[in-house]
Amino acid sequence: MNTTISIPKDMKEELREFGIKGETYELIIRRLIDKAKDKMVQDILMDTTDSIPIDQAIKEAKNRWQK
Repeated sequence: MNTTISIPKDMKEELREFGIKGETYELIIRRLIDKAKDKMVQDILMDTTDSIPIDQAIKEAKNRWQK
């Protein structure tokens, strides 16, 4: 079931610039959404918040699990 969304003409033109000749607005939007999802996953995977250097992690592990 399709629906209509209202966007300003300048935004429609910007959206068109992302398209490839003959591509529908639906395909353009789907591709942009997929790219946005990929970027979000990449940002999560590459996030260094709460990360520590490998040397420090090894040192902490050795201290924690001494024989």
